[in-house]
Amino acid sequence: MSKSSGQGMYNSELPRFLIGSEGGESRELGDTDMRKISGDYGEEEEEEDEDQSERQIVVGICSMMKKSKSKPMTEILERLCKFEYITVVIFPEEVILNEPVEKWPLCDCLISFHSKGFALDKAVSYAKLRNPLLINDLDMQYFIQDRREVYRILQEEGIDLPRYAVLNRDPDRPEECNLVESEDHVEVNGEVFHKPFVEKPVSAEDHNVYIYYPTSAGGGSQRLFRKIGSRSSVYSPESTVRKTGSYIYEEFMPTDGTDVKVYTVGPDYAHAEARKSPALDGKVERDSEGKEIRYPVMLTAMEKLVARKVCLAFKQTVCGFDLLRANGHSFVCDVNGFSFVKNSMKYYDDCAKVLGNMVMRELAPQLHIPWSIPMEAEDIPIVPTTSGTMMELRCVIAVIRHGDRTPKQKMKMEVRNALFFELFEKYGGYKSGKLKLKKPKQLQEVLDIARQLLAELVLHNDCEIEEKKSKLEQLKTVLEMYGHFSGINRKVQLTYLPNGQPKASSEEEDALKEGPSLLLVLKWGGELTPAGRVQAEELGRAFRCMYPGGQGDYAGFPGCGLLRLHSTYRHDLKIYASDEGRVQMTAAAFAKGLLALEGELTPILVQMVKSANMNGLLDSDSDSLTDCQQRVKARLHEIMQKNKDFSEEDYSKLAPTGSPSLVNSMGVIFNPVSTCDRVHTLIKSLTWQICKRLEDPKSADLQLYHSETLELMLQRWSKLERDFRMKNGRYDISKIPDIYDCVKYDTQHNSSLGLEDTLELFRLSRALADIIIPQEYGITKAEKLDIASAYCLPLVKKIQLDLQRTHEDEAVNKLHPLYSRGVMSPGRHVRTRLYFTSESHVHSLLNIFRYGGLLDELKDDQWKQAMDYLSAVTELNYMTQIVIMLYEDNNKDPSSEERFHVELHFSPGVKGCKDEENAPMGFGFRPASSENHEMQTDPGSLEDLSQDEPDRAALTEPISIQRKSPLIRGRKAGSMEALSESNTSSRGLAYRIFPSTSRQSPEIKPSGLGFEGCSLVPSIYPLETLHNSLSLKQVDEFLTTLCKNGSETQFKRLKSLSAMFESHSQPSIDVDNQETPMSTPVQNQPAPQSLWYTSSPPSTVSSSGPSSPSLPDPSSNFRFNSE
Repeated sequence: MSKSSGQGMYNSELPRFLIGSEGGESRELGDTDMRKISGDYGEEEEEEDEDQSERQIVVGICSMMKKSKSKPMTEILERLCKFEYITVVIFPEEVILNEPVEKWPLCDCLISFHSKGFALDKAVSYAKLRNPLLINDLDMQYFIQDRREVYRILQEEGIDLPRYAVLNRDPDRPEECNLVESEDHVEVNGEVFHKPFVEKPVSAEDHNVYIYYPTSAGGGSQRLFRKIGSRSSVYSPESTVRKTGSYIYEEFMPTDGTDVKVYTVGPDYAHAEARKSPALDGKVERDSEGKEIRYPVMLTAMEKLVARKVCLAFKQTVCGFDLLRANGHSFVCDVNGFSFVKNSMKYYDDCAKVLGNMVMRELAPQLHIPWSIPMEAEDIPIVPTTSGTMMELRCVIAVIRHGDRTPKQKMKMEVRNALFFELFEKYGGYKSGKLKLKKPKQLQEVLDIARQLLAELVLHNDCEIEEKKSKLEQLKTVLEMYGHFSGINRKVQLTYLPNGQPKASSEEEDALKEGPSLLLVLKWGGELTPAGRVQAEELGRAFRCMYPGGQGDYAGFPGCGLLRLHSTYRHDLKIYASDEGRVQMTAAAFAKGLLALEGELTPILVQMVKSANMNGLLDSDSDSLTDCQQRVKARLHEIMQKNKDFSEEDYSKLAPTGSPSLVNSMGVIFNPVSTCDRVHTLIKSLTWQICKRLEDPKSADLQLYHSETLELMLQRWSKLERDFRMKNGRYDISKIPDIYDCVKYDTQHNSSLGLEDTLELFRLSRALADIIIPQEYGITKAEKLDIASAYCLPLVKKIQLDLQRTHEDEAVNKLHPLYSRGVMSPGRHVRTRLYFTSESHVHSLLNIFRYGGLLDELKDDQWKQAMDYLSAVTELNYMTQIVIMLYEDNNKDPSSEERFHVELHFSPGVKGCKDEENAPMGFGFRPASSENHEMQTDPGSLEDLSQDEPDRAALTEPISIQRKSPLIRGRKAGSMEALSESNTSSRGLAYRIFPSTSRQSPEIKPSGLGFEGCSLVPSIYPLETLHNSLSLKQVDEFLTTLCKNGSETQFKRLKSLSAMFESHSQPSIDVDNQETPMSTPVQNQPAPQSLWYTSSPPSTVSSSGPSSPSLPDPSSNFRFNSE
């Protein structure tokens, strides 16, 4: 550019336009700004040298104002402005449309993209005139507007797309307009498409896509269009194709009702989410805030390559495209060009970081700006170990109990009515003699039968209905609770009894009748509470801090090491949960916190949590006890029925291991029968007080925690009062856990009712439960091991496989070497396996580690201290965690025992009522490690966003030894946490951030007496290290021996499970070492000089990876659970 033309830019006719300021607000650009940014465009050399220190890289935004001012663009530009040397200029729409390109603002880098009404021709002219760095190529945007060109380019790149044919109604090309239409298929230029098929206009701007259905399914068509309110399509009876215009016809892909939207920011970053397919019913699913529900999606290795290919082929750094997952493959069906993710704070952070570093990397050297390329210091997750050596974290395995739940309740009744037998037969109950009904439709049928029988009883008192009226009424009441079925809150089990049910307890008062019957067991309650969801999410957020990282761009953000790993394709994460609703929702809430996800839990559950109810991996059939358990329960029952003080003999019988927690609880009880008498009296007092409250008109509309009513509260306590003391005057010891469960719940959540003596009932029932619950899993060490093996041998084997496979050479989760530009260690990854389960598995697994002979207490002081600590723990409460961490020392010989190092950690979960003063003290998390490295902020990176955006960032302090520091969260729930350390910097207990929260659940709304959740969320004990110098060989041999010692039956079940895990043909079970098939051969890419094929040194940005969970899961096929 000549000097004169450059100076001419400053005349009075210069258009005024907007510049993004440091605070994120826009302001008009003045003459000083123009001088600062003019640079190469015509300043005198002397002035250039003078202002060199102030030289800014100007990023121009050239698009329609609706796009430039959109929320995603605003959020990203605000973050982009935080780069010290970047200034953002927004081209006004009137300038773009009305002014010649010579008068457009100057910029060094141009972000420009087409939308309706945009002058793309002028933008192309401007780019030729000024030659800025283009983020998205402009010429390619002409092709993106034509679906025929999009499909041609995809085919040339070897990207899978649905089988298609083009019908061009062009007079000049009659050979491309051969259409033969039949009732159930069309033939386009010789290519036959059977219904259902898709008809798309060739113009990408035309969103009127039609899907035609076969006559066997009712015919007609679904007409898709751009979203209008809550509709995205309508059904039409019209079955014939359109006769004017040009179209693409393609095969309809069966996708289980979901479409996957992928958003790239450069070839190495892809965020993916799914939404309900508009073809499904046309209704847009929206969350509680009115936003369209998007499901977090994990891309497979193949899909990551597709994302890279699309980005490079279309030369669009910021690019959105649609994937259809069908029949085990992924097909690209649309490329949208420039497109941002909506409502994801983490994506905004990532996108700005990627673009900012990309611009700085390309332009800073040319403009002599002092900017150093951020080093990939955190690429490999290396941490100092307790011995002071540096090791790489390779695997994290955690077994976690579910969060806080409502009390579990159960009712049994014998049924003989023909309607129940018909239902039993309808759902195949005779095949196994047992039937479990959980689906809404099934529960509705049970409710209909109960209503019908009750109606008949009202009309005809003498009619022959053998079911007790009171039982039928309870069945009806429970099934009508909440006003809807969710399949999670309730379930009905039916068991066939060929000779009827013998009278076994106070519940069955009828005389024994002849002939077959069904035992109906109704279970309800046990739902995850709002407090439980908060506990799980906070624990997930804190769990991140166990992962190393946080140097460079993430200095001062503990926990971002995990997010960094996850976003660069190197975090191999799988989450398993048993089939209980509370366990699955806990897993989803934990995943939300762990990965900084947003939105409702259900989509997260559907996409990210694998149901592991196969072969007893995480589920147990509580109805089928082993012989050992039966003997243990009988012995417990016998000891607890003695109406005298515990003797020395009782102590040796009941607590042979000498556990302090057991001995202390026996000391509280003294005489088991008199304590049970007192507990029963207190329960009667409680039910009387609740009855009195019910008679009080002021309490008529009182809502207790989680929408419970006083009537429901009275029902559960009255039932316990009846069941605890049997007709023969003895106590049913098996009800003690239920009593403790209920009083614990009411003490925490309903304490403001002010019921008397609840704390005494809590104290006594807890002492009883502290004996009964752990001892139900075995009294002697041998019994504990026997029962533990019965419960969790499959889980132990799976943990062993997880540890073994970590150090094998796996293809899964690795970027292909040719596609790994900018990632320093594409082949290294951290494997995380999370198992969410119930109390039985946690007790059993802990017993295996305690009593299985892993280490000798007499020879190992650390293990002795750990065993003393565990013996003092009274309860494995909600959110109890057992964590195994595997490290690799790359300096050691691969065959050396010292190569792999295992650490074992434990937390007893949520703090109980009045627990603080009596809690046993552990020795901290990784007590001898020395994570004392100072972290420096990289000059070219995003600064600490928490300073400017307190509403978005979550500020935390590391929890000190006293564990009093709360985890405070910003108002924006679910946003990416920018975790900042307090004045202790990164010294000391940076990983000890387990929440000590005492804030309310998000659902809490103060009302009346302060319920629907006025209870505080109890804090969670930090992880304590049990041992941190085990070798992998040691752990592997221990687990192998344990598995061999299993019983014959257990071993058979184990072999079956192992075979399923090893098999490649089982889509329902994850095969961890399965390779993802590559359907297209990888070819070397040409390297023209452009932004998309740059060969400059790697930067942090180029490996930022997907912000969505990036677990390649070739076996998932994107299936939704049916239940």
